[in-house]
Amino acid sequence: MSCCNPRPLHVQQAEQIRTYRQAWKEAGHARVPRVSVSRRIFALMNDRDRMYFGRDANSDDTIGLLDGNIRTIFGRRYAAEPDVLVTQLATDEAIAEADTLLLTVPNQLGVEYCAHVIESILTHVAPALGWR
Repeated sequence: MSCCNPRPLHVQQAEQIRTYRQAWKEAGHARVPRVSVSRRIFALMNDRDRMYFGRDANSDDTIGLLDGNIRTIFGRRYAAEPDVLVTQLATDEAIAEADTLLLTVPNQLGVEYCAHVIESILTHVAPALGWR
């Protein structure tokens, strides 16, 4: 979280999405704009998942740098058993406001493992949240 804005990133993003959609409507556009957010979400299904991502189970928003000097807030990582993820993700306001959720997957772990990460979310988390 930022020193200047103690609200979690997901709350700030949800507010930005609502503001953007209102400005879009006020500009006279007839259709509703699509909005996406990205998240790092890992269902801890086995010992390998826990080894790679278990330490992120209680992560918070962090402040870091992009391109070496641009101060940026990075949203928390979600890493937990599927039922816990469902509860956590249901409270993410930006996910609720967005039309599309992009999953950020660390591709250096290989295609097979990345497919496992995505399949775990699609099979064990998405249905419980009504995602399609």
